[in-house]
Parts: sequence; C-alpha cells; structure tokens
Amino acid sequence: MRFVSRILLGTAVVLVTAYILPGISTDTFLPVLASALMISLFNTFVRPLILLMKIPLNLITFGLVLFALNTGIILLVSLFLRGFHVSGILITLLFSTIISAIVVVMESMSASDSGSRT
Repeated sequence: MRFVSRILLGTAVVLVTAYILPGISTDTFLPVLASALMISLFNTFVRPLILLMKIPLNLITFGLVLFALNTGIILLVSLFLRGFHVSGILITLLFSTIISAIVVVMESMSASDSGSRT
C-alpha cells in the first residue's frame, strides 16, 4: 500500500512540476503516471545498488553525487518513455531537486499524521 501511495504522490509531483518548469513536457496523463512509476522503480531497485558502489565518492563529495544520480535516473526515464520529454541536463537537475524536496516534505507530513493517530 505504501508503494502505491508513493506512486500516486510521485505522479502528482511530476505533473505539477512538469507544468511549472518550461523544459519538461508530457503528452498526456499516461506518460506522467508511467514516468512516476519508472522513477519509483529505479529509486527502489537500481539506486541502492549504485549508491552502494559510490559510497566512497559520496562521502568525498558530501552527497553531491546524489544530485547526479537523480538527474541520470530522470534522463533515463525520459529516454525510455515516449510522451515524457526533458530538454536538458540543467532543467533535469532542477526537476529532480524540486521533486525530491516536495516528496520529502509530503512524506514527512504523512509520517507526522500517522504518528499522531496512535
């Protein structure tokens, strides 16, 4: 259930961010849903493996490698998915930063809501 809620949250965030940023475009709602699903799948399965291999580099750069990793994931999704277009690396970096910030805020709000009900 948590994975489904993360997909729906990711879909809403991608849709709003794609509407705000000029370099991100989607054809219909289906590519937005598919891009949120692909980003979540990459973050769930591929990202931990890459992070494990890049721990020394991540420690040296104080976590800046994570920005490059998130940007790479979004560029890969844009390459594989028709209907989801990203115009460049800087827009993708801004897009991934906005998505990460919004998801962190939304997850912290949902965690505080679930903690107050007990």
